[in-house]
Amino acid sequence: MKLYKNFLYAFLFIGIFTSCEGDLDIELEDDDDFLAEDVFAQPGGYERAIAGVYGNLSVVGLIGPGTSNIAGIDAGTGNYIRGLFNLQNLSTDEVIFNFENDPGIRQVQKNSWDANNVLVLGFWARSTFEISLANEFLRQTTDTKLDGRGVDAATRDEIRVYRAEARVLRALANYHLLDLFRRAPFATENDAVGFTRVPEIEGQELFENIESELLAVEADLLDVAPANTLQYGRVNKGVAKMILAKLYLNAEVYLGDGNGRYADCLRLCQEIIDSGYSLTPNYTFNFLADNDTNGAQNEIIFPVIADGATVRNFGGAGILIQGQQNADASLQPTPASFGVGGFGNLFRVRKELSELFVTSTLFQNDARNSLVTQDISADPDSTDPPVDRDINIDPDFTNTGTGYLMAKFSNLTSTGTPGKDATFVDTDFPLFRLADVYLMYAEAQLRGGGGDRGLALGYVNDLRERAFGDTSGNITDPELTLDLIIDERGRELHWEAHRRQDLIRFGLYTGSTYNWSYKGGPQNGSSISENFKLYPVPSSSRSANPNLGQNTGF
Repeated sequence: MKLYKNFLYAFLFIGIFTSCEGDLDIELEDDDDFLAEDVFAQPGGYERAIAGVYGNLSVVGLIGPGTSNIAGIDAGTGNYIRGLFNLQNLSTDEVIFNFENDPGIRQVQKNSWDANNVLVLGFWARSTFEISLANEFLRQTTDTKLDGRGVDAATRDEIRVYRAEARVLRALANYHLLDLFRRAPFATENDAVGFTRVPEIEGQELFENIESELLAVEADLLDVAPANTLQYGRVNKGVAKMILAKLYLNAEVYLGDGNGRYADCLRLCQEIIDSGYSLTPNYTFNFLADNDTNGAQNEIIFPVIADGATVRNFGGAGILIQGQQNADASLQPTPASFGVGGFGNLFRVRKELSELFVTSTLFQNDARNSLVTQDISADPDSTDPPVDRDINIDPDFTNTGTGYLMAKFSNLTSTGTPGKDATFVDTDFPLFRLADVYLMYAEAQLRGGGGDRGLALGYVNDLRERAFGDTSGNITDPELTLDLIIDERGRELHWEAHRRQDLIRFGLYTGSTYNWSYKGGPQNGSSISENFKLYPVPSSSRSANPNLGQNTGF
């Protein structure tokens, strides 16, 4: 949906949306600048308005990338994708943030958070604001409102699709709240604006609300047409099915043992696979500055848009690309090797993710092995064995010479051209990809969801053939196990905001069955209690709305 880039900044936080300030107890920074009627009286007003609902996934302020529209949350912490990455990846075996004294970081990456953690608050606030934005769009596009404005039939047909998209975006935010918190404040377009103490929805009721919303709007959504660049980035039937498939894959986690929905997950995965998406032949194209046009747009089911000129933020893929840089600009990877400048030296790879690739010579030929293991100024394409860097991250995080580095995301295009800006990238964040669907199908099949085992094996091998460039990495039927799937998900989907959810589903997150480096604090990791499968509802949100409950242990 690159066409929406022209509207994101101009209309994301105008009065049409800030009128919903009280719905979910969010304190906004920006005052009303326009009235809703002024917005919709302009040509393209409804398109601009739905762009604002999308835009909340990308940008955080009206004035520029350094401002935030939510009081008390800075422009970085309040970005939707950066917040999701913090909670889904930083808390796992995949990544360490070097500056542990930054607010909230130590608690999250060492699994000791509480209800006052600012990273937790940042994502809670941004996701609940997304619900408020969707609610207000739906309020402003009822038949009564459209009748009063004299909207013609052709425009109403467009608005009907926009309304379905808004409901899916609201369901997406609720899905993330279900996954991370298991509860959410509950307001819809039918509630009066300014209702400041909304009721809570949690557990099975929240699950069923998300499910019913997605099923209800399917007929009104656009069909899947990945090659159509005018549709790229918009919610379509494939996006709705993807959220449903994720919901069903994790149903036993969300609803308790015995509530598996693996057959439903598998069915939807097959529908997505059959709907027209295709793998890009080059794995790395999914993470480049032209991933909207280089062929990856056929694999990416839903991207969160970025643009160095018009959609600027300190989150999304940009924070990952900037943060991959080596501390020493003379060493690999250099800023130029990612098409960026500005800041860097934020992230290193935890040992366990590195070991998914380097413990076997086989995986050194894997294109998904995006780990930079050589801290030298030699040719970055060298095939020499890893040297200099220790796979273990030193407990003194200020010593950034240990631990492997990442080079997965880039602000270079597939032809090697840098993006428009060295600080703000053009690279869209691939929130959902077809490759994930292949692995979900295989997992659901292994968990008793039916389907075809031969297809499941074929889907996994399709990904491995792409990664290895030939069939040398293919697995045989006996090797297709759940243990293989969790490792393969780490290789294929690392740093894409899935890992925490995956480890929980496989029973590897809490307790001591699997201890990764710095889990719970110590360098070798330690057991963490069951309550850390969830994040707490922020204390400030509960103070504003006493109807919100709290998760056990917080």
